[in-house]
Amino acid sequence: QDAFVAFHVDKVLVSKYLKPLQIGELAPDQPSVEPTKNEMLVKDFRELRATVERMGLLEPNQLFFFLLLAHILLLDTAAWLILFYFGTSLLPFVFSLLVLTISQVQASWLQHDLGHLSVFRKTKWNHLLHKFVMCHLIGASAKWWTLLHSQHHSKPNCFHKDPDIDMHPFLFTLGKKFSVELGIKKKKYMPYNHQHKYFFITLPPLLFPTYFHCHTFYIAYTKKYWVDLAWMLTFYIRFFYTYGSLLGTKTLNCFISLHRMLESSWFVWVSQMNHIPMDIDYDKNLDWMSTQLQATCNVEQSLFNDWFTGHLNFQIEHHLFPTMPRHNYWKVAPLVKSLCAKHGLEYQCKPLLTAFADIVHSLKNWGELWLDAYLHK
Repeated sequence: QDAFVAFHVDKVLVSKYLKPLQIGELAPDQPSVEPTKNEMLVKDFRELRATVERMGLLEPNQLFFFLLLAHILLLDTAAWLILFYFGTSLLPFVFSLLVLTISQVQASWLQHDLGHLSVFRKTKWNHLLHKFVMCHLIGASAKWWTLLHSQHHSKPNCFHKDPDIDMHPFLFTLGKKFSVELGIKKKKYMPYNHQHKYFFITLPPLLFPTYFHCHTFYIAYTKKYWVDLAWMLTFYIRFFYTYGSLLGTKTLNCFISLHRMLESSWFVWVSQMNHIPMDIDYDKNLDWMSTQLQATCNVEQSLFNDWFTGHLNFQIEHHLFPTMPRHNYWKVAPLVKSLCAKHGLEYQCKPLLTAFADIVHSLKNWGELWLDAYLHK
């Protein structure tokens, strides 16, 4: 199926693992496409996928990713050297903090590429470097990320299936349908009519320092990801040894806390701009392309936007072809737009600041819908 083809680079290897699970083939008279899926769209998308493969758009540019890693390592080193050479007064402290944050966020985008197996054609090399970047450079579990992110890609914005929207209804109410349902049921875990205000002081600055930081260790420990935990330990040894030699205990704790808050804010605004304002619903069992288009939108392309978002401004193309190297998204975008136009699918593309503003506007609208339903007698 399309999801299987989209996720796996080495399909022969994966098929070996699946072979013992095969219980038979569909009978000849059974339909190959479910009634809920658009058969012509499925056919056209598979032709597009074949075109993408023929054009070589799934082949990574090794130099591109080498330069990405090099600039991450240079920034990581520069953050420490700033404190080492210029001291720990306010100005070097702030400058080092900003440089380290840039390095860590760019490492987050690179680990995302590695986790999607889009840097090397050999799966094992993607996995190995993924552990280095995610576990050693960032301090989180690579397998933890893969577990959650694969679910997100399979069913984006599908309640109970996409872990990225599990914040509903405990912290925010998401989507028109769920907001009204929550109000009718008189559920109030938070003052949702103010969620567009408290969003600024909750999810962006606190996601990494609180939830992600604890959850990555919890999953790694409970699922016995011992290799990941060992790699993660090297991050903390390196960090506390290098920065601990320059900063006192209180200053060091302040440094890492502020760094995680800045990193978290950058990550949340970028990762949510493509999904939160889109359709959020239960799984409708639509075809692969329709499922991704309803839950994703793009942000306008520019050199800055590409770098700032790790090419997640091409979220539509990334979701349709998750193993495609990010430097090729712009090449396939016109083909995706053409297919969307042919089948009447909306292809949204916004300016960066508009995409950020739409997060807040969506939360405000959903909060008002909840309040109206909650107060309705």
